[in-house]
Amino acid sequence: MTDQITGLSNDIDNAHTVEVLLSSLQAMDVEGAGAVLDDNLVYQNVGLPTIRGRARAMKLFRAMDGRAGFEVKIHRIAVNGSSVLTERTDALIFGPVRLQFWVCGVFEVSGGRITLWRDYFDVWDITKALVRGVAGAAIPALRPSL
Repeated sequence: MTDQITGLSNDIDNAHTVEVLLSSLQAMDVEGAGAVLDDNLVYQNVGLPTIRGRARAMKLFRAMDGRAGFEVKIHRIAVNGSSVLTERTDALIFGPVRLQFWVCGVFEVSGGRITLWRDYFDVWDITKALVRGVAGAAIPALRPSL
């Protein structure tokens, strides 16, 4: 029974680590986000180039600061040991243009640090988000919200 309780505790800790990352990025707390990333992080947005290393991910996050906003709504989070899966809606905000789309994320957590972050999304969904985002910039009533 103790092993099951320990396993449940680790699962909760691993889910919390992912939630800390996403909420830190939403708050534009780059240092808070970096605190839960492993030095050897592998960050993949499937279909785009892979970012390797915490330093490179931090450089990307810092480049977004003041230029783009990020919001996230987690719909589901599931944990199996070190693997954390999220189903969520992400929003990237560039001035008046808000791109809002569905994302499935896979995270691997070891020792309280994220070693792998892989996001999957549908290109058609991103295309619709772009059209809706541009339309919402021109007509605020059409702007999506979480």
